[in-house]
Amino acid sequence: MSETGLRAFLGRLERDHPEHIVHVAEAVDPARFDVTAVLKHLELRRKFPLVVFDRPLDLRGRPSAFPVAANVYATRARCALALGLDAADADLGLSLEYARREALRIPPTVVDRADAPVAESTRTDDVDLRTFPIVRQHEMDAAPYIDMTAVMRDPDTGAYNCAFLRNMYKGPRTLGLHMSPRQSWQIARKHEERGEATPIAIVVSHHPAFHIGALNVAPFGSDDYELIGAMMGGSLRLTPSATWGDRLLIPADADVVIEGRIPAGVREVEGPFGEFPGTYGPQRVRWVIEVTAVQHRHDAVWQAVFSGHPDTWVLGSFPKEGSLFNRIKGVVPSVRAVHLPTSGVGRFHCYISIDKRVNGESKQAALIALGECDFVKHVFVVDADVDVFREEEVLWAVATRVQADEDVDVIRNVKGNTLDPSQRDDIMGAKMIVDATKPLGRPVEARIEVPAEAMARIDVDRLIGRDRLERSV
Repeated sequence: MSETGLRAFLGRLERDHPEHIVHVAEAVDPARFDVTAVLKHLELRRKFPLVVFDRPLDLRGRPSAFPVAANVYATRARCALALGLDAADADLGLSLEYARREALRIPPTVVDRADAPVAESTRTDDVDLRTFPIVRQHEMDAAPYIDMTAVMRDPDTGAYNCAFLRNMYKGPRTLGLHMSPRQSWQIARKHEERGEATPIAIVVSHHPAFHIGALNVAPFGSDDYELIGAMMGGSLRLTPSATWGDRLLIPADADVVIEGRIPAGVREVEGPFGEFPGTYGPQRVRWVIEVTAVQHRHDAVWQAVFSGHPDTWVLGSFPKEGSLFNRIKGVVPSVRAVHLPTSGVGRFHCYISIDKRVNGESKQAALIALGECDFVKHVFVVDADVDVFREEEVLWAVATRVQADEDVDVIRNVKGNTLDPSQRDDIMGAKMIVDATKPLGRPVEARIEVPAEAMARIDVDRLIGRDRLERSV
């Protein structure tokens, strides 16, 4: 992939796929919900283009130098384009390509800061986050939020971890940070146990493939920069940070990076914030980031993800689909596809299709999905004749191939996700497996089918007319 930054990707959309991008030329105030109001209006019309707001205001109410790009990930077709695929590869092809690249692992390349576009403008002593068009998204959000990729480094192994973490604006040099008890939390805990501040960098804007690579379920200890390089199609260029030098390398081709430190033992009130399930993550006492530096390209674009809407649901789904496909295939080679549908907010529901060879494989595949990704709550396993990307087919399999007393299992007292609004405990919940595969060893009624010969012979575009079909309901 020749593109390295967000501007290059936006330029390719403008040139080759103009249907995927629109501009708002009038001035908007991101801190007064103008950005998300536009996105919600489009969503109500079932429209999900990438929207560039050319003239946003910053947090001081002044014209910002940074356009805002939002809805970048709101369609699978656009995510496919971000990975250099055809838009037609948006379903199974996108999942399998992620799975293929995840296994490649391309080591990053370190370049001098003089050769890093992100360092074109660097501020340390005069940092003021109010100069940015930080978006306030939902009515009850406590403040504008930066909800993008945070980078930390394991102090024991040196491996880099990247994860989407929400950051609440608290002041010109202060952010509030929420972390669920996963990899980033573990890294911060290690530093805190040593009485050390945790170095952190927030990659606000970069090529979409960078952020796509950050949404993985790779094992703790693996280096996410290597996986991101595979997603971007080549070695990820890194450069020393302005604050930490070689101790924390940052992506050299990013548009905007905010650097800081998480002081040990410091906690403040954070939230609420409208989260990915479409509900508010409650107010809690959480970590704080002391901002130490801001770096950006001269022509940087500020990136925002619309939380709790397709922008986060799609982005949160197919990277996990690819990762889970690889994990399941290692034990159940007959797996055909994995899908995390937007109806399950791209995380809570998991559909798996397998070409079942022996009884028990379906539940084995489901248990791997539950064990590998704590987001997943409900797993539905179907046969290979069911398309997991067509939800009505999955539900058909549940309706016709499931007897609840035999095919549904509930696992209680399992670690879930702190943002799941249905959990009665802060972290503990229940998981469900629905085995909607046909049992082996006894006759099962065959599915009805129109003969393949007839399907191949009949050209409906010719018989009815393509224009007439496009106008029909």
